[in-house]
Amino acid sequence: MSRYARITRILAIAGVSGFVAFAGVYAAGARINTTKSIPLGLYWITDEQVNKNSYVIFCPPADPVFLEAKKRGYITTGFCDGELGYMMKKVLAAKGDSVSFEHEGVRVNGELLPLTARATTDKHGREMPTPQPEVQVLNDDELLVMSDVNPKSFDSRYFGVVNRKQIKSVITPVFNW
Repeated sequence: MSRYARITRILAIAGVSGFVAFAGVYAAGARINTTKSIPLGLYWITDEQVNKNSYVIFCPPADPVFLEAKKRGYITTGFCDGELGYMMKKVLAAKGDSVSFEHEGVRVNGELLPLTARATTDKHGREMPTPQPEVQVLNDDELLVMSDVNPKSFDSRYFGVVNRKQIKSVITPVFNW
């Protein structure tokens, strides 16, 4: 066997082994966040209850706002309805919280959340969606999912609250960078 064939075989075995290891860790619950919506890093899927301040992974509904977001590249293609990709956000309001969407930002129980000002257009000049500005008190099925670290995140400031049924799991940070 030539040296080239041996190197090729070793690289192929290493590649397959790496893929199998990655698939095993993914199946066990590891998720890597590469977006700026929550801190970059490695997260682990848990069976914890969804609460205020939990990080969550969810399937966006296949409604016009999210389908347009996919076309614009705000969210990826994935395994959710409408071939939408999973999203990771932090729960900033839950049952009993009063939420209002205003141009200067999102208010929870009357308090303006930092980094939540809403852009009227994206970087290409396209109009951004706008949730209803009236105050709403969240029921048990509603969650406000947002970034608390990125003022440009595509989150509830544009699509409103999400239904608790959309949540796939609470995710816990293992290692952030």
